[in-house]
Amino acid sequence: MGKGRKAKQTEKKIKNKNGVKLLVIILVVLILIAGILLTLKILNKGQAEQTTGQMENENKEESQVQIVNENSKTRPYAIMINNNHEAWPQCGLKDAYLIYEIVVEGGITRMMALYKDKLPEKVGSVRSARHYFIDYAEENDAIFIHWGGSPQAYSRLDSGIDSFDGIALEGTVFFRDKTLKRYYEHTGFVNLKKVKEQVENKGYDRDTNKDLLLNYSAEEIDLSTVEGATIANDITLKYSQYHTTSYEYDEQNKVYKRSMSGKANVDLETEEQYTAKNIIIYKVNNYTLSGQDKARQELENIGSGSGYYVSNGYSVPITWEKTSHSGQTVYKYQNGEEITVNDGNTFIQICPTDSTITI
Repeated sequence: MGKGRKAKQTEKKIKNKNGVKLLVIILVVLILIAGILLTLKILNKGQAEQTTGQMENENKEESQVQIVNENSKTRPYAIMINNNHEAWPQCGLKDAYLIYEIVVEGGITRMMALYKDKLPEKVGSVRSARHYFIDYAEENDAIFIHWGGSPQAYSRLDSGIDSFDGIALEGTVFFRDKTLKRYYEHTGFVNLKKVKEQVENKGYDRDTNKDLLLNYSAEEIDLSTVEGATIANDITLKYSQYHTTSYEYDEQNKVYKRSMSGKANVDLETEEQYTAKNIIIYKVNNYTLSGQDKARQELENIGSGSGYYVSNGYSVPITWEKTSHSGQTVYKYQNGEEITVNDGNTFIQICPTDSTITI
């Protein structure tokens, strides 16, 4: 019995030693796991901080130019804007980074406003397409938005231009503002946020590989030092007997206040006057198309010529060249260097050859 007791005590000691060893092993394993987890946490934190730093640097680079994100690959939207005097005021043009104004039939002008990442829910009123405006949508790789169109415009659109037509889509992305006291044809608007939602359903590319039409500078450009510079405080562009567009320089804010035919060009919703940071002006020959009774116009915009770039109170002479319908118009100073525009919105005023330009 004495021997049995000793054996049991020995066995108990062995078990205790094994238990201690097991606890030590478990503690070592736990310490190793904790060390690994701590190391991973430190590494992840460092990587996260590095990524955050990279993102912050990228955002800083992107935010240098405010009018557009130059790194964005989003395709622009080009909207036909009604400019019949009975359709004033317009809505949502303050968010456009680029706007073209060109004559149509009857001496009336229409505008085409381009948007990229700022998408207002009410833009218009939207009007019917004219075929030469599509050239300028194409040079920006923009999705073309209109409400109806001329036969010439539909012929171009049917060739494969990505577009949204209010005639087919009223009540979806297009809508009527029936509270307006104007003719029904001037009450059509578009919601760009809804357009964006429908782009994928249409099977259109949402991204673009085309560069922005203009080069932008985050630093203010002093045009007074450019060859041929003249002071430009007041600008008058008489398109026709029916329509005149004019600008008055606001020296304090360094923008041009926009008016049309003697009235301030204001926004329907905010009632604020539209302004321009940059204005590009040139003349292109237009003529009435034969064989139809609507006085539709043709624009001889493939070619080259001279014009003006206006910003910050100065005007300088420039040249323009467009080699094809979809090719981008290139604007250069007299020395042959491509122009760089100030950070801000731009109006491109394409005037008839018989128009009067006063700067």
